[in-house]
Amino acid sequence: MKKYRDHYFKQAKKDNYPARSVYKLKEIDKKLRLLRPGLKVVDLGAAPGSWTLFAAQKTGPQGLVLSADLNPLSGDFPPQVTFFQADVFARGEAFSQALEDLGPFDILLSDMAPKTTGNKFTDQARSMDLAVEALALAEQCLVQGGHCVIKIFMGPDVQSFTQDMRRVFTTVKNIKPQSSRAESKEVFLAGMGLKQAAQARDTQEQ
Repeated sequence: MKKYRDHYFKQAKKDNYPARSVYKLKEIDKKLRLLRPGLKVVDLGAAPGSWTLFAAQKTGPQGLVLSADLNPLSGDFPPQVTFFQADVFARGEAFSQALEDLGPFDILLSDMAPKTTGNKFTDQARSMDLAVEALALAEQCLVQGGHCVIKIFMGPDVQSFTQDMRRVFTTVKNIKPQSSRAESKEVFLAGMGLKQAAQARDTQEQ
C-alpha cells in the first residue's frame, strides 16, 4: 500500500499523533471553535486515534472522550478516553450502555469511511450509509445545542443529506480542510446547534 509521506504525514510523526488526519480536525476546530475544556465527545471511526487524542487534549482532564472503531487505537491515551473496539451500529450492549451511562454528549465526531472498492458510486453509497448512521446517533446522544462533524464522500446524495442535517441542526457548514489530499472526495459536514435533544423529544411524545 502506498504511503503518503507529505508535510502532514511528517508533521504528525513530529507531533506524536497516530495519523495525519489530526490536522483535518484541527482545521475544523479552529474554524468552528467546537472543542473546549470539560466537554464530552463521541468519536466514531476513531482508529488509529488522532482525532481521539486531539479531542482529549482540547477537552482536558475534566472532559471525556468515548471513541469506537472496528480497529484498535495506536499509542497511549489519557485517562479521560474510553475506547471500544466494536461496530457501533450493531448496537452492541457495551457501547450502547456506555453512551447511556456517560451521556448526553456535547459533540459527536465521525471520521468514518468505508473500505473503498475503486467504484466511486459504491464507495459514495457506503459512505452515505455511514453518515446517515452517524447523524442518527448524534440525534440520540447529543445535548440540545450540541454539535457534530461527519465525514462523507462527495456524490449525488450529499445535497439531500445536508438537508436532513439542516432539519436537525440550526446551522450546517460544508468544510474541505486544506490537509485533505487533493484527490480525496471527502468533505466534512458540521451540524451546529442540535435543535432538540432526544430526551426532550421523548418527553413530548409521551
